[in-house]
Amino acid sequence: MANSAQARKRARTALKQRAHNASLRTAFRTAVKKVLKAVQAGDKAAAKEVFHTSEKVIDRIADKGVFHKNKAARHKSRLSAQIKAMAA
Repeated sequence: MANSAQARKRARTALKQRAHNASLRTAFRTAVKKVLKAVQAGDKAAAKEVFHTSEKVIDRIADKGVFHKNKAARHKSRLSAQIKAMAA
């Protein structure tokens, strides 16, 4: 356990930040799954729309440092490629 007041406060804030980051990671994964579900459904227009909204979520979470920017870019690239590969 932390001995100084500063270390105790740091432990408290770290717990709060950890919980917040966990919710952001969940939002990231949910955004990716929504796009994948739309791709599986086969509707290209709907998939593009969902991808556009998910793209914003993914970028916002990467900007906060929860995930590395390259990881976010990789996910967006792969989702975009899947949408482009769909039959019109």
